[in-house]
Amino acid sequence: MDLDFSKSDGLVTAVIQDDRSGRVLMVGHMNDEAFRKTVETGFATFYSRSRRKLWLKGESSGHRLAVKSIATDCDQDALLVRVEALGPGVCHNGFESCFYRRLEGGQWVETEARAYDPDAVYGSKA
Repeated sequence: MDLDFSKSDGLVTAVIQDDRSGRVLMVGHMNDEAFRKTVETGFATFYSRSRRKLWLKGESSGHRLAVKSIATDCDQDALLVRVEALGPGVCHNGFESCFYRRLEGGQWVETEARAYDPDAVYGSKA
């Protein structure tokens, strides 16, 4: 299970992909501990760079990511994690995927409807 955590301050990039549809749901980062917890538990765990701590995806929302497979790239410094998303959406803004905006005519355009109300899940931001 050797990965190269040395290139990005102890982290590897983890691309999270829906196992059935192939859609990219999000991108996160894992340190060695987050990677090992992901493997041990079968649920995606990340390292939050802003909070400087581990976080289990879905610990607040309940929208967990059940791991189906994990692959690494040729340099062993990035992961492709195929998952089953347990919940209506992965994005904290209420969308199925964090990639819900597309560049059209030089503007970012939301290309899908929200899958859930983030205020109801996380509380009002006001």
